[in-house]
Amino acid sequence: QVQLVESGGGLVQPGGSLRLSCKASGFNLDYHAIAWFRQAPGKEREGVSCINSINLNGATNYADSVKGRFTISRDNAQNTVYLQMNSLKPEDTAVYYCATDPGTICGPYEISAEYYDYWGQGTQVTVSS
Repeated sequence: QVQLVESGGGLVQPGGSLRLSCKASGFNLDYHAIAWFRQAPGKEREGVSCINSINLNGATNYADSVKGRFTISRDNAQNTVYLQMNSLKPEDTAVYYCATDPGTICGPYEISAEYYDYWGQGTQVTVSS
């Protein structure tokens, strides 16, 4: 059974940092693309970042809104993907979700939720002073 569990969210001041974790079980994360999405109240779900399987050299992609501030990485031994978020802004406030799908590739194009079938429950990130 494919399961994704996010953690690491919380309240942080503008300019601060958080690291989100996405722990996978029921499948080997090495061979799947993993993506991070976020959804703020009243807004559509937005693709934030994704990372490819080791077969595709773990290539990554980022939304323009987070490029240079967020870094996605994977720890294959822990079957976990991380999202390091630095220089956080109030507009980064949202529920953050990780997602995967066996047939999806993380490419240099918009990260779209329609290509991901397996989702975690989400973790709240609030950036506020």
